[in-house]
Amino acid sequence: QLQLVESGGGLVQPGRSLRLSCTFSGFTLDYYFISWLRQAPGKEREGVSCISNGMTNYADSVKGRFTMSRDVAKNVVYLQMNSLEPEDTAVYYCAAGEGHRCPPATERRFDSWGQGTQVTVSS
Repeated sequence: QLQLVESGGGLVQPGRSLRLSCTFSGFTLDYYFISWLRQAPGKEREGVSCISNGMTNYADSVKGRFTMSRDVAKNVVYLQMNSLEPEDTAVYYCAAGEGHRCPPATERRFDSWGQGTQVTVSS
């Protein structure tokens, strides 16, 4: 059974940093990719980043500010978020889909989701 659990959200001031964690079980990144997605109130869900076996990619809105990484031994992926902006305020989810590589964002299909963690960027 695929399971994912996010942690690390919270309230942070603009310009500061935050790191989210996604602990997963029931699968490996050899056969699945993991994405971070976010949804702000009144807005559509947005893909933020994706990691597969050795490769990562990012949405243009976070490129250069966010970094996704993984700890294979701990079955955790991270989203390091720097230079946060109020526009980054959203519920952040991690989700897993079957595949060796991250598909283009519009083609990603997910088999399991975490419960989400709130990130609020405000002074």
